[in-house]
Amino acid sequence: MIDFLKNHPFEIEAFFESSIVLSFAVPKDLLADLIPECLELDTFQDKWGFVAVAMVQTKNLRPKGFPKFLGNDFFLIGYRVFVRYESRSGKRLRGLYILKSETDKLKMQFLGNVFTHYKYSTTDINITHEGGLMNIISVRSGIELTIDTKRIQPALPEGSPFSDWKEARRFAGPLPFTFSFDEKRKQVLIIEGMRENWQPQPISVQGVRVGFFEELRLKNSLLANAFEVKNIPYIWKKGRIEQWPQTETDFKV
Repeated sequence: MIDFLKNHPFEIEAFFESSIVLSFAVPKDLLADLIPECLELDTFQDKWGFVAVAMVQTKNLRPKGFPKFLGNDFFLIGYRVFVRYESRSGKRLRGLYILKSETDKLKMQFLGNVFTHYKYSTTDINITHEGGLMNIISVRSGIELTIDTKRIQPALPEGSPFSDWKEARRFAGPLPFTFSFDEKRKQVLIIEGMRENWQPQPISVQGVRVGFFEELRLKNSLLANAFEVKNIPYIWKKGRIEQWPQTETDFKV
């Protein structure tokens, strides 16, 4: 029963007041060991893989169909690798592989770890606004992020492998699909996200540190892009499981 519950057994809805996603370019060889065999890296120029760090202020998060007053407000941080997966129907899906998730409330840690494989832990979050700068700080997670909110047309981060924002937008998270893998049962869990009016806007990052990257020893990571969306209704569909490895019979179904 516990295993069943962790497979995202029902739809979830929430309202994203703000979703800030930073994508970091990492030499692909450094990321290969972080993803399971069922997935492949989604690369750029056959050189770079990408890790997304998403910082999302959610409102009224609840099972789909429940009244808003039963929802909860959480700040969420997600660490994800950009990947591709070929489904049993032969479709090539772009999405994100879950490395780790954090939240500002114990309730979300508990419920998140009951109903998902997102690997939640709690952390401290402090957000301040001063002089046109937005600062997001987490001492426990080693996160320090400063955004210049006055900059209307920011330049790409220095050292980004992308030539322009249009090119960078291909690697703007979150993507439609999120994947996790049960190594013991050899099962891929696919969760599809649905949203409306999704128009990520470039933001200007003045400084950033991600403690989790130090744990992973991703010393050669480069901030490749940074986007924000605001005021977006979001739905996570019920999880779908596929066996891995797939057989010829699977593709004939």
